[in-house]
Amino acid sequence: MHTLPELPYRHDALEPYLSRETLDYHYGKHHRAYVDKLNELVKGTDFEQVSLEALVRATRPAADRSSAVYNNAAQAWNHAFYWRCLTPQAARPATQLREALAARFGSLDDFQLQFARAAVSTFGSGWTWLVAADGGRLEIVSTANADTPLATGQVPLLACDVWEHAYYIDYRHARAEYLAAFWKLVDWSFVAANLQQVQPTSHAA
Repeated sequence: MHTLPELPYRHDALEPYLSRETLDYHYGKHHRAYVDKLNELVKGTDFEQVSLEALVRATRPAADRSSAVYNNAAQAWNHAFYWRCLTPQAARPATQLREALAARFGSLDDFQLQFARAAVSTFGSGWTWLVAADGGRLEIVSTANADTPLATGQVPLLACDVWEHAYYIDYRHARAEYLAAFWKLVDWSFVAANLQQVQPTSHAA
């Protein structure tokens, strides 16, 4: 059985940028619902004993099809990753990560601007990611609905949830304000650790 992972902080720890009410609903209701529905869907099937990551990779449907298993597995994985991207003790990125972002995007500020632009302009529900693509090249990508770069061979480094349930309680329709707050919470050490797995000794230009 898949389980709802514990948050690495209290529900009120991300205030004032994300309220306890938002986490109560986003984590406690939405994320939990994806996990519960996934368990219901895989019970008694060949997928019942498959890990969440493997399930995401194995069930991504063709472009003209849908998969309830994939949608719920991907959303369960995406949310678990997203929570780890946030911290109440946000600090400036370490030198190696700043240099990697600067080499690819111009500067840390330029990266944040490009990432936020992609997130704000994503139509409807979805996610915006910093990923390591082929050869470790850093890219900003957006995915619709439950889709995730994990399923396409890219390595997620940072995620921002741009479904309305991620921010509507605190920011209503103002997604740009949510993105401005998002940078106050990013756990750059988590991003750096993800990058280190892909680029242990150097960064991609």
